Order: sequence, then C-alpha cells, then structure tokens
Amino acid sequence: MNKKPVLVVLAAGMGSRYGGLKQIDPVGSQGEAILDYSIYDAWQAGFETVVLLIKEAIREDFMATVGKRLQKAPVEIRYAYQELDKLPAGYQVPEGRAKPWGTSHAVLCAKEAVDGAPFAVINADDYYGKDAFRTIYNWLSQARDPYGYCMVGYELGKTVTDNGSVARGVCVVEKGCLSHVVERTRIEKGADGIRFTEDGEHWQDLAPETTVSMNFWGFMPSMLDEIEARFPAFLDKALPENPLKCEYFLPLPVQELIQEKKATVRVLTSTDQWYGVTYAADKPTVIAALRAMTQEGKYPDGLWK
Repeated sequence: MNKKPVLVVLAAGMGSRYGGLKQIDPVGSQGEAILDYSIYDAWQAGFETVVLLIKEAIREDFMATVGKRLQKAPVEIRYAYQELDKLPAGYQVPEGRAKPWGTSHAVLCAKEAVDGAPFAVINADDYYGKDAFRTIYNWLSQARDPYGYCMVGYELGKTVTDNGSVARGVCVVEKGCLSHVVERTRIEKGADGIRFTEDGEHWQDLAPETTVSMNFWGFMPSMLDEIEARFPAFLDKALPENPLKCEYFLPLPVQELIQEKKATVRVLTSTDQWYGVTYAADKPTVIAALRAMTQEGKYPDGLWK
C-alpha cells in the first residue's frame, strides 16, 4: 500500500536567537509564523504528517514558540535536524565554515523522518497559498512512477520584492514538464523591469511571466537516494572552489536527473499570490495580506485554537 504524502518544511536556515529568526517571526494575530499558515493549508489539503527540519542550535527557541503552538495542530509533527557535520564518510567540515550545505542536503537530513513516503518540500518563510497545497497533494496522492516528480511554478513577477534581491530557480517548461532549471541567486526588480546578475556587474533581463521555482517540490522516495548518491561528487567539485559558502541547491540534482532522462518533473501551476519575508521591510505586507484573508474567512482568527 502506498504511503500518504508527507510535507517537509525547511526551517533550518536560521540564527540561534528567537528575536531575529524570520522563519518563526510572528505575522498572525495570535503570534503565528508563515509556516503555521502553510501547515494549516497543508492539513486542509490532506497532509497528515509534517516533518520540520531545524538545527539543534535553535531547537529550544523553536520548541518554545512554534513547537508549543503546533502541539494543538491536527497533524503529526516530526522533527529532523540539519547539521554541518552530517556528511558522507571521508568528508569533513572545512575550517571556518558556518553556512548550511543547502536545500538538497536539508532534504537529505529529513530522509529518516520521511520514512519512504512521497513528499512535498517547502521553505518555512514563504507563503504559497491554499491552491498550491491542494494541487500538489492531489498529484502526489496519485503518483505511481518512482521517478515522476513535480513542482509548483510561480510567475516571477509575483515573487519579487521592492526591498532587495531574491534567489529563484528560473525554469524552462516544455509540454508541461520542466526541461531546465537554474538557481539565480540575485534577481532584482528595477525601474526598467526584472533582471539578474551572477557577478554583480553584468545584468540580464528576465520577463515577469517567466516560470520560477519557489522551492515547492513534490518528490517520490527515490529522490532521497539520488541526493545521497550524488552529494559526494558535488563536494568533490565545490569544496576546492568555495569551501566556506558552496551550497547544494535542489535544482542541481533535479537538473541532472532530467538531463540523464532518468526523471520527469511535471510543472503544476497555482493561482495564488506568493508572499515572503526575504527582508524585514517585507513583513508589514505579509501581515496585512494575512489579516485580509482572515477577515475574508479564509483562515480562523487563531489557527490552532
């Protein structure tokens, strides 16, 4: 019997003091964070199990805030931990490295908690919308191909901020499937439109209707085995080049699997507006949007009463 889909929430990329942790910063009327709303939407869509990926360094603060609230949530909460020293045998953390190893490594750290189920992946600090969770849950519930994956795509123009640059997976879609995805780590909204740079000097334009990945993926258990198998090769190449900051982003193994014709990634679409707190200045917009949705009856005033 196929296991029910599990939701994995990536919440490890935080500091160690609650005051400035944007992923658990309150945006709801009862102190809820964005991830509370995502878990609520996921539960309404059908998800019964949520894996929260955090760091041991923030466990105490996390449990005292988010963890305490989620004790009332009608889903099973499991915890997994992303640590720097969770590396393949024979590899060591470079001296002076503090940065996590990226989203692929984060997902790999959740392998045991996922326990062989199909799973969706989201960022803790992005608001994806109810429609996106319904769409991906329904797709994962019916998926049978062990290498048939999916992602929810968003229009780039709906995912940029006025307050600085953002990182997005820029996608090329052919016949409803992902043919190419590249992580662009500095995309900015300017007076003449949206553009990106790799070196801080040379810029290229991007159309606002470009499909981008907001790190909302749907995977079968095979993805965890693939990341595990490919991680050493990534480290072999990246560590000599950038030992302190190289990151194994999810688009990298996804792109490899597509190029090898080993996996397909169906691009699902969402009608919802994305919201996120990339910068402190983004927070009032998110609070206002969630307040309006609560007043419209989309959410109860206090999610986990």
